[in-house]
Amino acid sequence: MRTLPSIALLALLPLGTFAAEPAAHASQAPEPIVHEVLTQPLPDHPGKEALILTVEYPPGGADPVHRHDAHGFVYVLEGRIVMGVAGGREVTLGPGEAFHEGPQDLHTVGRNASTAEPAKFVVFLLKDIGKPAVLPPR
Repeated sequence: MRTLPSIALLALLPLGTFAAEPAAHASQAPEPIVHEVLTQPLPDHPGKEALILTVEYPPGGADPVHRHDAHGFVYVLEGRIVMGVAGGREVTLGPGEAFHEGPQDLHTVGRNASTAEPAKFVVFLLKDIGKPAVLPPR
């Protein structure tokens, strides 16, 4: 497993000052811990690859506002997380529950629902080969 460079997440933190309130909260929250599990080109889908990540939100942890330009599927392993995209409602998910965000979605809410316990989940991305997994808001 590889740990994605924290510098990529740190580069997104200043963007929170230009976005909505969830980003301001995220810039003050503990950073998520992200590990790359697998990257696999998909020959029957030219130009696409699957990327699997594990993400752990520390207690009170959150993401800055971002996008993926990919289909993203979140599956919760431990704890409870809150997810949301622009124009959608926030949802709280527990172990065994899932969330989808599309390539055009702006991921406005991604945080641990608890300030006392960590939360862990798996992210499956179907994305363009070589495109970064996390991109700043447009």
